[in-house]
Amino acid sequence: MKKTAFVTGANKGIGFEIAKQLGEIGWKVILGARSTERGQTAVSELAAQGLDVEFVQVDVTVLEEIEQVADMIKKNYPDLKLLINNAGMPGAFSRSFTETREEDLRNAFEVNFFGTFRLNQHLFPLIKDNEGTIVNVSTDMASLDHMQNAKFTLNSFDYNSSKTANNAMTLSMAYELRNSNAQVFAVTPGFTTTDLNGNAEGGKSKEEAAAIIVGYATDDKRHNGEFLNERGVLAW
Repeated sequence: MKKTAFVTGANKGIGFEIAKQLGEIGWKVILGARSTERGQTAVSELAAQGLDVEFVQVDVTVLEEIEQVADMIKKNYPDLKLLINNAGMPGAFSRSFTETREEDLRNAFEVNFFGTFRLNQHLFPLIKDNEGTIVNVSTDMASLDHMQNAKFTLNSFDYNSSKTANNAMTLSMAYELRNSNAQVFAVTPGFTTTDLNGNAEGGKSKEEAAAIIVGYATDDKRHNGEFLNERGVLAW
């Protein structure tokens, strides 16, 4: 029987490639995006390749939309096995703590933390019952160990701290699943050239980044409570 996955922020970039790669290995993919036009275009492109993909419009900052999507999934896809929380935004990608504006910090948290929190809380019971997997897409800079010990890093406090909070959520969810066959973990693909960073040169391709996330999401191994990159487990 075909397994079903829900991927947010999947109309472009890493999210689109995640949806594509899951479809290519036989998954039914629910492609979530804030923009109806861009989401439908993405689904049309993937469907033209013979992949089983359905579009759902969802803005993770709007509780009513999350409730509607969650209700739809519970009704139409009660066997949901995988949720990949890829939707995110960079804030202003501030250059330092001192240059961070509260407005940008709040905007980053609204999407990267509160938006993901809302969706996780609504679909957590279903994933748990289905002994499935939740992947929260993270970043190297969310690691406090990395921020303390890296020789060089981007000190973008608005973006980084929202993802650190997301990591804390991952651990809280994983704690609830410690005696369950379901699991939740965080994955960072590392520096990737995407719209999020202005397509900065020198990063992984979107395809390479997505392959890291999809690899861990579908390897049938127990990763509950882990923070992973392409080389393995990272320190939180």
